[in-house]
Amino acid sequence: MKIVFYVLTLTLGLFACGEKPQALETNKHDSAAYTGTGKGFVVKDWKQGDKTSWESQLKARGQYGQNDYNRMN
Repeated sequence: MKIVFYVLTLTLGLFACGEKPQALETNKHDSAAYTGTGKGFVVKDWKQGDKTSWESQLKARGQYGQNDYNRMN
């Protein structure tokens, strides 16, 4: 009786240690950030889908709006 109990305990213990793979399965593919979403607020100078205007807006935002060293002066 004890042997059956130990075998069942070990078997259940081994099954409890198993783990299913947790892969994200979606059909949605990411797109580049500069393509936009068609929604929300946008800056007047930025055109959706234009990579160079996207990069220039990021550079301007980094230099003037979010750079604390420039804001201190």
